[in-house]
Amino acid sequence: MEFPQQQKPAGEGIIYPPGVKEITDKISNDEMVKRLKMVVKTYMDMDQDSEEEKQQYLGLALHLASEFFLRNPNKDVRLLVACCLADIFRIYAPEAPYTSHDKLKDIFLFITRQLKGLEDTKSPQFNRYFYLLENLAWVKSYNICFELEDCNEIFIQLFKTLFSVINNSHNHKVQMHMLDLMSSIIMEGDGVTQELLDTILINLIPAHKNLNKQAYDLAKTLLKRTVQTIETCIANFFNQVLVMGKSSVSDLSEHVFDLIQELFAIDPMLLTSVMPQLEFKLKSNDGEERLAVVRLLAKLFGAKDSELASQNRPLWQCFLGRFNDIHVPVRLECVKFASHCLMNHPDLAKDLTEYLKVRSHDPEEAIRHDVIVTIINAGKKDLNLVNDQLLGFVRERTLDKRWRVRKEAMMGLAQLYKKYCLHHEAGKESAQKISWIKDKLLHIYYQNSIDDKLLVEKIFAQYMVPHNLDTEEKMKCLYYLYACLDTNAVKALNEMWKCQNMLRGLVKELLDLHKLPVSEANNTAMFGKLMSIAKNLPDAGKAQDFMKKFNQVLGEDEKLRVQLEMLISPTCSCKQAEICVREITRKLTFPKQPTNPFLEMVKFLLERIAPVHIDSEAISALVKLLNKSIEGTADDDEEGVTPDTAIRSGLELLKVLSFTHPTAFHSAETYESLLQCLKMEDDKVAEAAIQIFRNTGQKIETELQQIRSTLIPILHQKAKRGTPHQAKQAVHCIHAIFNNKEVQLAQIFEPLSRSLNADVPEQLITPLVSLGHISMLAPDQFASPMKSIVANFIVKDLLMNDRSVGNKNGKLWTTDEEVSPEVLAKVQAIKLLVRWLLGMKNNQSKSANSTLRLLSAMLVSEGDLTEQKKISKSDMSRLRLAAGGAIMKLAQEPCYHEIITPEQFQLCGLVINDECYQVRQIFAQKLHLALVKLLLPLEYLAVFALCAKDPVKERRAHARQCLLKNISVRREYIKQNPLAQEKLVSLLPEYVVPYMIHLLAHDPDFTKPHEYEQLKDIKECLWFMLEVLMTKNENNSHAFLRKMVENIKQTKDAQCPDDAKANEKLYIVCDVALFVIANKSTACHLDCPKEPVLPSKFFLIQDKVSHTHTHTHTHTHVCIYILPKPAPVLGAVNKPLTVPGRRIFTKTTTASDTTSNTSTNSSPLSSTINKNSSTIESSESRAQENNENPVIKAEEVKKVISRGNYTFPAFNQKAAPDAGTEASPVKRRGRPPKSAAAAPVAADKEGGAAPVGGGTSRGRKRAADPNSNPSAESINIKMSKQQQQNDEGTKRQIDLQRHTHTHTHTYTHTLEGFTL
Repeated sequence: MEFPQQQKPAGEGIIYPPGVKEITDKISNDEMVKRLKMVVKTYMDMDQDSEEEKQQYLGLALHLASEFFLRNPNKDVRLLVACCLADIFRIYAPEAPYTSHDKLKDIFLFITRQLKGLEDTKSPQFNRYFYLLENLAWVKSYNICFELEDCNEIFIQLFKTLFSVINNSHNHKVQMHMLDLMSSIIMEGDGVTQELLDTILINLIPAHKNLNKQAYDLAKTLLKRTVQTIETCIANFFNQVLVMGKSSVSDLSEHVFDLIQELFAIDPMLLTSVMPQLEFKLKSNDGEERLAVVRLLAKLFGAKDSELASQNRPLWQCFLGRFNDIHVPVRLECVKFASHCLMNHPDLAKDLTEYLKVRSHDPEEAIRHDVIVTIINAGKKDLNLVNDQLLGFVRERTLDKRWRVRKEAMMGLAQLYKKYCLHHEAGKESAQKISWIKDKLLHIYYQNSIDDKLLVEKIFAQYMVPHNLDTEEKMKCLYYLYACLDTNAVKALNEMWKCQNMLRGLVKELLDLHKLPVSEANNTAMFGKLMSIAKNLPDAGKAQDFMKKFNQVLGEDEKLRVQLEMLISPTCSCKQAEICVREITRKLTFPKQPTNPFLEMVKFLLERIAPVHIDSEAISALVKLLNKSIEGTADDDEEGVTPDTAIRSGLELLKVLSFTHPTAFHSAETYESLLQCLKMEDDKVAEAAIQIFRNTGQKIETELQQIRSTLIPILHQKAKRGTPHQAKQAVHCIHAIFNNKEVQLAQIFEPLSRSLNADVPEQLITPLVSLGHISMLAPDQFASPMKSIVANFIVKDLLMNDRSVGNKNGKLWTTDEEVSPEVLAKVQAIKLLVRWLLGMKNNQSKSANSTLRLLSAMLVSEGDLTEQKKISKSDMSRLRLAAGGAIMKLAQEPCYHEIITPEQFQLCGLVINDECYQVRQIFAQKLHLALVKLLLPLEYLAVFALCAKDPVKERRAHARQCLLKNISVRREYIKQNPLAQEKLVSLLPEYVVPYMIHLLAHDPDFTKPHEYEQLKDIKECLWFMLEVLMTKNENNSHAFLRKMVENIKQTKDAQCPDDAKANEKLYIVCDVALFVIANKSTACHLDCPKEPVLPSKFFLIQDKVSHTHTHTHTHTHVCIYILPKPAPVLGAVNKPLTVPGRRIFTKTTTASDTTSNTSTNSSPLSSTINKNSSTIESSESRAQENNENPVIKAEEVKKVISRGNYTFPAFNQKAAPDAGTEASPVKRRGRPPKSAAAAPVAADKEGGAAPVGGGTSRGRKRAADPNSNPSAESINIKMSKQQQQNDEGTKRQIDLQRHTHTHTHTYTHTLEGFTL
């Protein structure tokens, strides 16, 4: 630009541009602004090369920096002056015309203040403010301040101003100029002071971030641009705060973790030197500090694009270590982090798995709960994010001790199942990965908690077979679900329907009681129903109160009763059920109550009894699916099941539903389909179809004649030539649905009874089954004809003859397919005898006694009734099992229980110690099922005491569980049934003790009452039962047990009252029992006002007891309760017994397990007992022991012995040893002694050969009790007389009444030796 020649001289030598008059305080603001605009225009047009002009206007430049302008009140004046000053710095660069540091400071502070005008983008002057910013940024004018001592003040003010004015109305250019201005200061300076750093970092704090998002973005971009320079300043800041603890260095010290998170998100390079400091803080002694660091690192590691874990492995490993932190909130935070980490970084799942495994067993409920939430959330996002191990942790937690954790695990698995298996959202591969969920969820129904059962029912109705689906879709879902379930899950599902049906029955009975007139008896009955219903709802205490209230409402509201009756009606459809539930809920809803626990409880009840899945329409849909599977047009293969499996499981499903919803089956279409199934080759399918007819066909005869005419010949054919199971169901079906059942059964009975032929055993099995069930169902018609069949064919021709020779492979058990047809026929013959007797229910005839003697003989002869040695060992095992089961079955009928002798009871009980593992297993299961249903008398519970001798740990554990279940069932029954108080002798579990003592006293192994090993076995058996019985001291039961055992010692053995040896063994068992009771409980010495009742069948109560006898037991009593207390060994032994209910199964199933009867935890006596007696039991001692067992001599049973009204032929002759010859050793039952060689347990399970040598055999071949008095009234097999006992046996015989002093010392020494 060219200046005119004429220039006005100004005051003091200041030269103004042409046309610009002097600018002083004498002029107005408007005039000043006008003149300044011209000055601005002049400076704008100048450049750095205009040396002449620079010199010419130097005075003006200095004048514009005067206080008059810098402090001018007019903002337009200040803006124009600032623009001039900015241009002056541009023109005179690099040397500013101002030499005074103070003046420079004032100028830059002035310029900074003007930059605040950038805030308003709509201002008319905004362009000038933008020009000012652009000029400053382009020239980097602020860099001049580096020479000033207090430049930091200027920079801080500048940064604060820029961060405060930035807003969303600014365009990209404004932001870029701001960044250029600030970044030049940071990058070209000597460093960033803490105050300046604070002005940047404060914009990252969440509170500020939310107030001004543009300031946050500006700071974020600035930090990214200057990362190399500013990183050291940031590291220094965090080092002082984190490591040195100097929180005073900055006002942001309390926000360090928020800042680290933000800085990491901006650029991890900003924290290169900070991360090691975090590792240091992770190991802080302050739990809250560790928690803060863990929260921070969780966000850093879990961030979506974070690579921190791979870039800083030491820090990652240190962080993982916090999963095991002692501080609960720290562990909790780690677990919560895992969810985001699994979702954002699947590659880290392997590292997390082990730590989550430990935390899934954390003692804190909340942590276990959050582990499940973590895994399930990740799984719901993508199943591939969670490996099988992680899902396994959730599976484990379904059995957690805390309900909240179990519920979360179960619901989580249910959601995964619905998403991936039901809706197939991730394909078949994912569905297959979690196919186990359906089985696992149903298995939980086996748990005792009602909460678990209710949740399983809810999950089934909402997630596994959603009730809101259309009927066809819903039944297809159920049809294929049932086909894919494992055996235990199927049983659980069946049990679920059974429980719901039972609850419907209880509600129906309650409604029926409402229809009766009000009475005391009616109220009592109602109360009983309400208590039973409450037991099936959560929180039994509250449930009882709410059910009483609900019952009261039912009594007052007839419409409510009508709705409830409709809901539980057999004809209620699923849609009707929904309406009923909705109506009942509406009637019980109180709007003013936000929470209504009463209504919630009623909803629980309604959910359980409402038929949300099954009605007539549903059954029709299932039958159509079954027909499609039969025709081969179904989607079986697509659903992952074969057509045969689908058909079989479909019929099984229909069979189960026929029990719970029989009315829904009554249609010609359904029955036509079932008839087609009867004609199929699959035996299981036909059997299930017959059972469905049996359960649902009551109206076939009157309403569906065509179905009837087709069904009858098929049932006849199945009863005559079908499988045994089909024959049984066919007979029962005829009996259940036809009015002329007598004619129908006769048409089956007569041809079958005429065609019996023992020479063709293969064709005998089905006829025997049919005949047995016919005689049981129609005893009046067929009992007499059966008598001749039993006498002439069953006993004489079949059971007493061995036509074929069995397989001599030495195995104790074989599969069902390998059992010889003849033995299978004999097993069915034994069952026929039992069914025949159960039908008659008459103990007046001699048939029952004769049958019991036959069964006893079968057990005594070890299954080989003829003793011809033709039968294989495995077949003998089958026959022993059948005989034991038969006696147990007869004992369930009161009239036969009365005539079963103690000897026969003992023989039956000893089957649980059979040498064959499978016999023991099956017999124990049958025994448990009969006892738990309260079908068997209490004395049979005592048989479980013998399980203490079982060498297999699993069998002992199973027996203990059976005992616990039976005892709890009996106690609960007594509580729920007031009338049970009158029958306490037959129900109270404590009354099993007399039977147990008597049974153990007659144990064939208990031959030497003073021998240590035998006493130890007795003690084990007593402890096995008493430990469970005495878990709680309810109603002073411990003292009651003590008094009961003491009373037994004042009686004689009713089985052989005059046998001194038998009585001695009885008293010794009592003494050991008292010893066990005293060691188990300190409360047993309390007074017991209640007098125990002893069974007269087993104990002979004397009116007067001799003084000698009383003295003897008083002395013994002192020996037990007083003498052992000072003994150091007993003191140590008794110590563990202070813990009630201690688990006793600590043995393993290794070889060492099969050679020891004691465990440190198994009884009141320590395992140190047997240190000096490990080799007592030898084959030689067992041979001596056998001398006391009578040997059955064939010549004494050779005769034909009359058996009531029919005759058993004599057993075939067997060579007997001479009187002087010692009998072969009898194998010892139960666990072998320590000295015996260990035999692998698995061999017996697999049906391996029986071990050679008595000591190594598990189980024992039964022999007659040595002290029993066999006669024609008991086993009816004459034993060798005990007159020929050897001298050793005679010496051990003790006469209680003649040798009182000896008896006392014997007891004393026995017990002292027993405890040492």
